[in-house]
Amino acid sequence: MIKLKIITLGKLKENYLKSASAEYEKRLSRFCDLEIIELQPVSLPENPSATQIDNALKTEAEMIEKKIPKDFFVSALCVEGKAIGSEEFAERISNLSAFGKNICFIIGSSYGLSQSIKEKADLRLSLSKMTFPHQLFRIMLLEQIYRCFMINEGSTYHK
Repeated sequence: MIKLKIITLGKLKENYLKSASAEYEKRLSRFCDLEIIELQPVSLPENPSATQIDNALKTEAEMIEKKIPKDFFVSALCVEGKAIGSEEFAERISNLSAFGKNICFIIGSSYGLSQSIKEKADLRLSLSKMTFPHQLFRIMLLEQIYRCFMINEGSTYHK
């Protein structure tokens, strides 16, 4: 069974998001071994300077790097990443699984991910050019991962 890790900055706060996450985690349990690692983002003032943001991203990168498992395919979620459709995403997951690769997805803080994390990633992936709240984005990623497994299974869920 493929192992999937999601490293994310921040915790889910709203009950409806926690419920959605729990539902997708339950659904995914038949397809993969899923682990979600929540890291505490660096606190910044209301209007941080570019230097403060850069320093926060560097500190967050150090935390993230400690949690990335060795020999996992790493996908950094970022707006400038490659946008792909659900079918291509499903094919990529299927191919990685077929070659015995596990996958680690990384979701940054509200200021994104440091360049160093993006450069270490095997894939920079964008789910959309739009901006979403990070808590909601996690649910969107979980749903897309579930959709991939359903596509690969030949289910009608995708339709």
